[in-house]
Amino acid sequence: MRSDYANSKPRRQQRGNHKKPLPPQRPPMLLFLVVLVVVAGFGYFLWTLKNGSPAPITQEPVQVEQPQKPEPHKDPNALPPKPKEEWTYQQELENKQVEVDLPEKSDQPSRPYQMQCGSFRKESQAQELKARIAFQGMEAQVHKVDGSSGAWYKVVLGPYQGKRKAETDRHELQRAGINGCMIWFWES
Repeated sequence: MRSDYANSKPRRQQRGNHKKPLPPQRPPMLLFLVVLVVVAGFGYFLWTLKNGSPAPITQEPVQVEQPQKPEPHKDPNALPPKPKEEWTYQQELENKQVEVDLPEKSDQPSRPYQMQCGSFRKESQAQELKARIAFQGMEAQVHKVDGSSGAWYKVVLGPYQGKRKAETDRHELQRAGINGCMIWFWES
C-alpha cells in the first residue's frame, strides 16, 4: 500500500488532550497584611514629621528683653581680610645671572632644500607645469638632465633656506591642485 504524502491534506489534531485551565489563584493573605502594615507605618511616620512633638505648655510668664544697641551684622559668607603679600623671588631674580650658550648662526643653512614637482620627457609639459606654478606666485625652473634613458626635463623650486618654507609652498601648491611635489636636499 502506497501513500502519497505530497498531495494529501494535513489532518486536524484531535482535541482530546487539552489541559484544564487552572482556577485563578488568590493573592496570599499574609503578603497583603504585611504590605498594609508597612504602608500604615510609613503614613504614621510622615504624620509625626508633619506635626512634630508639641511644645510643653508652661505657666511661667514670658519675659521680653528690651532691644539693645544693634551690633553690626556680620556676613557669614564674607571673606577674611586680604593678607599682606610677601614675595622674595623678585629680589632673588634681580641678583641672578643666566648664561646661555648659543651656536653661531650663519646666513647660509648647512644644507639648503629644493622641491621637485615634476619630471617630463617633453619640454612643453615641463613648461606647462612651470606656468601653473607661476600662477600661484612662485618661481620654478626647468632643468634638462641627460640620463642613460635619454633627456628629462625637471621642474624644480628653490633653493629654500629651511624645510619649513618648502613645506609651506608645497601645501599651497596642493591646495591649487598641483600634487606630487617632493622636497630634497639641494643638488647643484
